[in-house]
Order: sequence, then structure tokens, then C-alpha cells
Amino acid sequence: MCGIAGFVGDGDRDILAAMAGAIAHRGPDGEGLWIDPERAVHLAHRRLAVIDLEGGAQPMWSGDGRIGVVFNGEIYNHRALRRDLESLGHVFASDHSDTEVLIHGWRQWGRDLPGRLNGMFAFAIHDRERGSLFLARDRFGEKPLYVVERPGLFAFASEISALLRHPGVPAEADALAIRKFFAYCLFPAPHTPFKAIAKLPAGHWLELSLSGLTTERGCYWRFAIEPEETGRSETELAEELRALLDASVRDRLESDVPLGIFLSGGIDSSAMLALAARHRPAASLDGFSIGFTEASFDESAFARRMAAEVGCRHHVETCDLDAARRDLPDLLARLDEPSGDPSILPTSLLCRFARRSVTVALSGDGGDELFGGYDPLTALAASRRYRALVPGAVHPAIEALAGLLPPSDANMSLDFKIQRWLRGVGREPSMWLPGWMGALSPSEIDQVFGSRLAPEELYSEAIERWEACASPDPIDRALDYFTAFYLQDGILTKSDRASMQVALEVRAPFLDNDVADFARRLPSRFKVAGGQRKVLLKKAVRGLVPDALIDRPKKGFGIPLARWLRDMDPPTAGTPLLDDAWLRQRWERHRTKRQDCRHGLWCWLALERRFSTVN
Repeated sequence: MCGIAGFVGDGDRDILAAMAGAIAHRGPDGEGLWIDPERAVHLAHRRLAVIDLEGGAQPMWSGDGRIGVVFNGEIYNHRALRRDLESLGHVFASDHSDTEVLIHGWRQWGRDLPGRLNGMFAFAIHDRERGSLFLARDRFGEKPLYVVERPGLFAFASEISALLRHPGVPAEADALAIRKFFAYCLFPAPHTPFKAIAKLPAGHWLELSLSGLTTERGCYWRFAIEPEETGRSETELAEELRALLDASVRDRLESDVPLGIFLSGGIDSSAMLALAARHRPAASLDGFSIGFTEASFDESAFARRMAAEVGCRHHVETCDLDAARRDLPDLLARLDEPSGDPSILPTSLLCRFARRSVTVALSGDGGDELFGGYDPLTALAASRRYRALVPGAVHPAIEALAGLLPPSDANMSLDFKIQRWLRGVGREPSMWLPGWMGALSPSEIDQVFGSRLAPEELYSEAIERWEACASPDPIDRALDYFTAFYLQDGILTKSDRASMQVALEVRAPFLDNDVADFARRLPSRFKVAGGQRKVLLKKAVRGLVPDALIDRPKKGFGIPLARWLRDMDPPTAGTPLLDDAWLRQRWERHRTKRQDCRHGLWCWLALERRFSTVN
């Protein structure tokens, strides 16, 4: 796990070193800089040593000096790929470096290489004979990769901050991208806060020709829900799922440094711990949990129960969330890409706590998206009935009445859920999910920017995902949105930034190629049925995880944001493109409990801190 950066075109070693320095937190164990002055190719790597500690330095080159690579991630099937390549005549210099597999894999398979990989990755391969630079990102976007294409310059990096260290990269804000940030609470790929910088989407590659700085792009994998009726029983499917998860966890336990497991007390992380205990002595496993002094936000008791069930070493740090609020300004300034998810704070606290003891941690990321864990999934049927029964002209009045409900500071309070549901359900089904989960409504975003944008353009990514789904089932369409969109640009971005700020590698066994392929072919009734979520996953892990943990209500990883904001002052520095006066009015309405504006104000805070730190 590392950080990568580089450019082709105008620039020098000092600029390259500055770019590498901006991502030093991602790789504290070493730095590699390489420059080809003839072709103006500049490559940088910051290393977090996890596999092949003695070797593995980067950029890594083939024995003949033709192919070099800078790589961020882990390839879990690297041993199988190595065997395949050796059978084809390739000779490896290292004992078990997954990085070297990329070099030989590129020589053998070229652009087909990414599709053969099972892992999380972002890499750049410089082929000196071909005269090209080839970049690729993993299927789900666990690892980030940003690019800049300008006249006379192509640049890439693991984080936006590194690209902004290059003087040829302007820091002009992107109005459309920031509108979408308020609409989704994330930046949908390829959008970023800056016009000149784009995200390479998950499952995509890009190849740069050095001769003319022209690029070709391709998609080697796209998540697509395609349910198959196999006639197999629920018990048979549950057994297969357990076996697939077991193999995925086994593969992700490979590490030459200390490894632990995030433990929330929920189904996903508890299953990861139980399966890990099949492959390592339970007493050698370390589980990490964050507890909170505020009872409504604390789940540490459930994590303790699971740790005791397995018999692992359990580490809990109890935090006073009010004291943790001191970290907010610094955290938001360091995020690189603003996050609209306030759970970035407890996630960061957990990563910092775990990093004191381990370098690698397993997480349950992906379980909710692949197997149906989100609350909105059970609201789809009610939403269809509502739209069938309630005339469109009546809906605004109902929404206005719901707006009179007194705001609550509780996590996912009833008034919050009702108002969010009504905000989304008044539109077409393709816009329900972002309407429920975004920070501001389209009309509110229009007011923030002082101009109108059609909701169809604002939510274009969500509409495209909904309409492109091969299944007509709303559950399938919603899960397609969550997996291919919300997971990539929300959950995994949050996980990467929180963990890599403290040089902690986080692995997600649910995102294994075989597990994901199983999930996308699974009919929706095995995910959501009778008001129950994660139907098959719960059956698969019974006997591994106590029933009391499986059957308890789901609770998010939250913070008392609504209450905090009432005690805080609004930003004063000014934010590009935004009507700060309108937002300050919202802050006052929130402070006086006339309206719950927590998520819109959080997004404003995140943006203000990001743009205030632009060099």
C-alpha cells in the first residue's frame, strides 16, 4: 500500500519531489523518484512496506529495463498469476512480490492485465519500448487515481494534493462538480472539486502515448446486476457464499507486517473476524473498536461480545465525541477530496487507534452494498404506493407539513427520516436515492449557486445507473446504484483517506472478484425480503456470528453532528462559487432549531476547509 504520482511534460525533479512529499503520509517507509529526461517522464512512489519488505522498492523495473511500474495496492491472486506467468517462460527476480507480477503481466497480456487481477490497485506502467504510460484502477475503486490532461502536460497521482503541487495544474473550482457534491454528498467520478483534475473511474484504464501526449481510455469491468434463477435452495447458496467469503478472508490475511480487524459489532465485520479465526489462531488476532461516551452512538458492547465469542485480543478506545470535535478542522483540511459523510471522523479515530498496533486491517466494506443492508431498500415499496395514491399536486403540501416537525439531535431520528423520504419520493424513482441521501435538494442547490440546473442534469449519474440496470426490479436497481456509485465515490474514498492519513492499509474481503460476481447474480429476494435485509448473508454467517448480533437493528457509525453545529460558528473565509450568506442563514435556522440542516452545513464546512488549504 503506497502513494504514487508522476507526470509527462514540463517540470523537473523538484516538482516531482514536491508531489511525492504531498503524499508522504501514504508511504512513510521509503521514496523512489525516477526521471527519463529524453521523454520527460517523471515517476514517484511513496512506500508503505507490507509485502516483500526487503525487496519491493519502486519504481520497479523489468530485468531488461524496458518496463517500470509504480503501484499502490495489493494483488491477492498474485501467486496464482506468478505460476501462470512462469509456465509461460517468465523468470521472476523476487520471491513473492505482487508488484513484479504487474511487470511480467503487462509484458504478457498488455491491456488485458487489469481484468486478470483480483485485488485493490492503482498503478502506472511505463513501457519504454512501446513509448507509453498505462494507468489502471481496480474494479470497485478501493484505491484512488487522479489525472490531469493539459497542453504539454499529463499528470497522475493518488491524491489531488499531489497534483496541485505541479505549477501547471490550476486550482480553479468546478461549479458542476460542487453542485453534485451537495446533491450526492460525494464527487461522482470523473468529477473532482477542480476543473483541471479528473478521477479515473473504477474498472477503467488509460494509456498515454508519449509521442503526442494523446490518450486512449477503456473500461475493463463494470459492475452489473444480472440475476440468475438457478433452482438452488437458500441453504445451498448460503453455503457457497460462506465458502467464497472464507477464501477471500484467507487471501487477505497475507502480510509481512502486523494485521488486525475492524470490529463494529455488526454482521459484516463480525463475519470477517470469525472467518479469520479459521485461518489463524484466534488468540493471535487483534480486533479494534471505537466506543463512545454517548450511549446512542456507542456499539462497543456488541463488538466486545463478538471478540469474546471468537477469543481474539480486543482493543477498544472510548472517545468523548465532544472532545473529538477538536479534530474536525484539521481532519477536514487533510481530506484532500471533501467527504459529505460525517462518519469520516469516527472512521479516522478508528484508523488512528488501530495504527498504533498494526499496519493492515480487514474491514466489512461492501457488505451492505452487495447483499442489501441499507434502510432505503425497504422504503422502495412504500414509495411506489405513495406515488400511486398521492397526486403530484398534493405532495408539496405534505412535504411542507413534515417540515414543521421539531428537529431532533438523535442519530437517524424519525423527523429526519420522514423529511428525507418525502424530499426524494416526489421525483421519479431514478432520483429517489440521491434525493434521500444527498445534502440539499435541487431547489436548495439552485439557491446556493444563484442559478438553476435541471434535476435531470444534477442527478445524471444516478439516472444513468438506474436506467442502465438490466433488471427491472427496484431492489436490484437500488443495489446497483449503491455498489457502483455510492460505494466507489463515498464509502471507499472515506476508507482510503481515513486509513492512509495514518499509513494504515485497509482490505475489504467482500470486494473479492468471486464474492462480487456471486452477489451480482443473486436474485433480490435473497437480499431483501419481508422487510428483512441481508437475508442470505445472515443465513451464511449463522453459527459463526451470534444470533443476537445478526438479528439486532442496524445502526450507523455516526456523530452528534446536529448538536455540534449548534455550538459552532459558520465559516467566515468564503467559499468559491457559493452564496455564503444563504448558507449562514441556514446555519442560524439550524442553531435556533427551526430546521435540521446538518448535512448541507457539513458539506459547506468540508468545502471551505478544502479550498482554504489550496496552495
